[in-house]
Order: sequence, then C-alpha cells, then structure tokens
Amino acid sequence: MGQEYPTERPIDAASMDRTDRDELPSELANIPWVDIHNHAHTLSWNEREEFTLSGCQGMVMMAAAYYWTPYQPAAPADVRYLWDDALNRLGQIRESHIFDAKLGIGIHAGKRVADYETLLEVMPEYCSLEEVAAVGEIGIIPAQHAARWDLNDQKSLMRRQMEVAADHDLPAIVHTPPHLEDVEDVDLPFRDRGTIPGYELDMSLQQDAVLDAENVKQAATELDIELKDEAGLADDRLVLSHADQRIAPYVMENTDCYLSFTISYPWLLGVTPRDVATVIKEYGPDRVLIETDSAGILKSDVFSFKRTIFELYRLGIDIETIRQVVYENPQQIIAN
Repeated sequence: MGQEYPTERPIDAASMDRTDRDELPSELANIPWVDIHNHAHTLSWNEREEFTLSGCQGMVMMAAAYYWTPYQPAAPADVRYLWDDALNRLGQIRESHIFDAKLGIGIHAGKRVADYETLLEVMPEYCSLEEVAAVGEIGIIPAQHAARWDLNDQKSLMRRQMEVAADHDLPAIVHTPPHLEDVEDVDLPFRDRGTIPGYELDMSLQQDAVLDAENVKQAATELDIELKDEAGLADDRLVLSHADQRIAPYVMENTDCYLSFTISYPWLLGVTPRDVATVIKEYGPDRVLIETDSAGILKSDVFSFKRTIFELYRLGIDIETIRQVVYENPQQIIAN
C-alpha cells in the first residue's frame, strides 16, 4: 500500500490516478555530451563553467570566426592571431574546466581576407597538432561583413581548406547561412518589443550578396558539398552546422554528411528541439548532431544543450538515441 498523507486536500496515490505515468529514467540527468561547434574561448570563465556543470565532456572551439573589424579587408595576421590566441589559451581552459577541449582551425569567409594563400601555406602545420580536431569553421558565405568576397575566390578557398582536412583526416565544420527571411518570424517574448539586437555587430557594414538564389542556405550547402567532392573529402567527414528542417531532406537523402543543429539561439535561427526530434524520427540518429555555437558576441545559452536533452525525451526520443546524437556521434567524428 502507498504512503498515506494527513492532508485535507488529497495527494496520496489512492486519490490520484497515476497508473498511466511512466517512471522517469534517472540516467536522463547524466547523459554526457560533446559540443561539436562553439567559440567558447570567447566566453567568460563563468560561462565556460556552465558547460561542465551541465554535463559537457568535450568540445571543438572554432578559432576561425567572422572578422568584424571595420577596416577592409582582414589581414592574414588577424586570422593567424585568432588561431594562435585560441591555441595559447587552450591548456588553461582544459585545466580550469575539465572537459576535453580541442580547436577548429580555418579561414572563415564572413569577411574577405587579403593574401589568404599565406594562411593556406601554414594551415597544414596547425592541423598536424594534437590540439586541432577539425578544419573550421569554413564554408560558402552569401554575404560578407565589411569586405565583399567574390564567389569564385570563396570556392577556391573552401576547396583548398577541404583538401587540407582530407590530407590530415580531419572533419570540416561548415557554416551554412541562415534563412534571413525567416529571422523576424521567430515568435519569442523577448522580441515582442523594441529593436535591441542580439548581436554586437554593425549591420550597416554588411555587403551585397555574392550568391543569388531563392534559398541561399541550400544553394550554399550544395556548393560546399560539391567542393567537398572535388577536394576528395569523404561525406562522413563533413559537418554541416546551423542545420534546419528545410535543408534536412536534401542532405539526408542525397549525401552521407552530418547535420548539426544550433540550439542556443532560436531567436536568430528559429531552430528548436522539436526540429531536431522531427529529423531524428524521419531519418534516424546516425548523422544528427547538436551544437551551441556559443560565442561572446551574440545572445546564446550554454544550458540550452542540457535543456534540449530533456526536451528530446519529452518529444519521444529514447535514452539510447539521445546519447548517440549528443555524445557518440560527435565523439566518433573527433576520434576518427
């Protein structure tokens, strides 16, 4: 017989029908996870501690990033500084926060970089380091900040970076652009009033697009996949970041690449745990990943990863599948 309670308003099992409730699995709270794409070295110490507190076992921090300096274009020394700074700080980050942090090294096309060939010459040396787990983040970018980058030059840059990844058996982490037309349609309370941006970014410096397509996200993704083939990089060594349901059918039905869903800033990308669950149910978990892309220059939430784990369970995804998506899949990519 169950516990009897001396309460005036009944709360005991005999007075409440709980026969249809499943026992919640305790292991749900302890699933480890790996963040395949973030910029955690740009966060505060306290924010990095949140990764550990919420169960993070490892991460790949992208030393490549948008180059939001106002002058045009960025210099190779600017990019090299980002690589060196992340590499220099990596040991202390690992020691302070326990998780196994590694780096992604690459040339981001978010702003044109002058004389980028000099960077390509030294990239192999960086990619030979134990600390480097990926080439990234890279990828075709339809519109740049401050300095426009010709599409043909971008193709050459991406192809050659993917060749470096193939030569070193590293995955390439690819930035797929957002559906900009959808950004303002995201219905979240903190966007109901005012125009305070979630970026520390001067959008007046944004350049005209170099890629003209009705669906720029899929067009850029298709180009990245073509360049991967030209570079000889295997499908299972390409991670397409910032995924959503609209590009999932093309990627999952035509390639063996990974889709990584950014879940820490739905106000911008519109992606929620329900989107992730829908793709898992439709295509299975084998090529699905989750990432935070957390960075110091935009509104994001480290704890969103742990919340997504709980939400996937609420949406009907079983424990083993959740563990595969958040831990086993990224571990396999980094370990290969």
